[in-house]
Amino acid sequence: MAKLNIADMVPSDVDKALAQFSPLTRTLLFNRGMTDAQEAVRFLAPDWERDIHDPFLILNMERAVDRILLSIEKKEHIVIYGDYDCDGIPASVVLHDFFKKIGYNNFENYIPHRHKEGYGLHIHALDEFAKRNTKLLITVDLGITDVGQVEHANKLGIDMIITDHHLPQEVLPPAYAIINSKQKDDTYPDPMLCGAGVAFKLVQALLKKGRFDVHEGWEKWLLDMAGLSTIADMVPLKNENRALAYFGLKVLQKSPRKGLQKLLRKAGVYQPYMTEGDVGFMVAPRINAASRMGVPRDAFTLLSTTDEVEADTLTKHLHDINNKRKTSTALIMKELKKTFAEREPREVVVVGNPQWHVGILGIIASNLVEQFNRPAFVWGRDDNDMIKGSCRSDGSVDLVELMGAVSKDVFEHAGGHAAAGGFTVSKDHIHNLEEELSASYLNIKKDVPEKSIFIDRCMTLDEVNWKTFDEIKQFAPFGVDNHCPVFLFRDVSLARIDLFGKEKNHLKVIMQKPSGDEVSAIGFFMNERTFETPLEGGQKVDLVASLEKEVFRGAPSVRLRIIDISNIR
Repeated sequence: MAKLNIADMVPSDVDKALAQFSPLTRTLLFNRGMTDAQEAVRFLAPDWERDIHDPFLILNMERAVDRILLSIEKKEHIVIYGDYDCDGIPASVVLHDFFKKIGYNNFENYIPHRHKEGYGLHIHALDEFAKRNTKLLITVDLGITDVGQVEHANKLGIDMIITDHHLPQEVLPPAYAIINSKQKDDTYPDPMLCGAGVAFKLVQALLKKGRFDVHEGWEKWLLDMAGLSTIADMVPLKNENRALAYFGLKVLQKSPRKGLQKLLRKAGVYQPYMTEGDVGFMVAPRINAASRMGVPRDAFTLLSTTDEVEADTLTKHLHDINNKRKTSTALIMKELKKTFAEREPREVVVVGNPQWHVGILGIIASNLVEQFNRPAFVWGRDDNDMIKGSCRSDGSVDLVELMGAVSKDVFEHAGGHAAAGGFTVSKDHIHNLEEELSASYLNIKKDVPEKSIFIDRCMTLDEVNWKTFDEIKQFAPFGVDNHCPVFLFRDVSLARIDLFGKEKNHLKVIMQKPSGDEVSAIGFFMNERTFETPLEGGQKVDLVASLEKEVFRGAPSVRLRIIDISNIR
């Protein structure tokens, strides 16, 4: 079992300050940094009027809104240019739905092809927009670093409004307006919105200032997309983001979008009980599969269509290509298992194959980091015969610093942030990439603390019940900076062990409470040999797990989700 970091007892003064809450709730609040009742109430009970801020507090929002309203008044052609991931696509849908709602049809959505074009604004696309007499281009989830492209758009007579949430560089693009609350002079209360969150704030501002025949509060239906991205893009679920995710999930649970409904049904998700886990493990991978394995616009069309037949067709397509993505990933990992059975990995793992699909390389890199606890660089060949790759860090090195430390002619392009990035390498340098990166890594690596599991509290099997679940549920949705509570169950007996799933690749263990009632715990992609000591029925173990709701054939129950197990006898 991994090292356990069991939370300290709640100090007596904090325990007293939070006396209105139950002991479990007090513990979970303290573990999340909340020490007074007012702060706790704000967190546990998000409030729309209190927690959703005035969009005009964002720098340049007024200027951006005025320019869009002018375009609408003059009936100019508008382009919404969005990224191809599970933030940019829902963000594009948010603006698409706004323009459709107000009855404005002289606009189009553009989403670049991941493999043929790549991330960001592209000159050839701008040239095409100019031919169609486009006067205004609004970006979503991109553009903050595209200085040259914006300069080119200006020469073409296209005004640019950039909405983005990525970190601005020292030199900003010369856009008509930039809406990004991470800008140096921006004082917006929450600078950590995702791309769809920023797009939602823009729609809020447009409805607030524009004179549209739209009933008050209509924009809340767009929270399904803003909430989806807030959860999927892994921004901190605090402050306004917590409210967007909280209310977003409520809208997702009753969203009338035909494509979303059919996607959830195909994925086996019961929409009224949809959780943030369903977003992360069922919805987001299928949305991202469109760009990883096919055409990203398919995901956009699925989420924006009102046509039943089109929704059916695209749901099946995304489901199929997501399965193809999973199969391709499994085959590559199987191949790599053989590779590393024959040789030890270097300080930096570098692997690749011209036949590997570039859309799944980031997933492969993440798997390798998990397996070997070191940075991983994985490459393939794209549609333009370029050697492209993705990299992930184990926390021991900043990838941007690492890529910048190798010989200048190794990378034709390299970018990203400390934990994840992308790169392009010439054919002349791919063969010595591992040597170059490993040598540089040894010069700049940091000490990484031993990995540990944070335990919120020790718990007994008797406490696995609806009362406990309902207390924990107050803290949802869970994500970055608001982890799902984790509990340690000491000295529990395994009554029996089962494997389930078509390939029998998921683990289920059954335990008994002192009362004789059974408690189940599941672990996806685990088996009885996953842990340090193989599991057998009748063993006594220490179990680390979280609580979750299971709905089987319409009947809900509480079960455990396995994080780790240690055999004690």
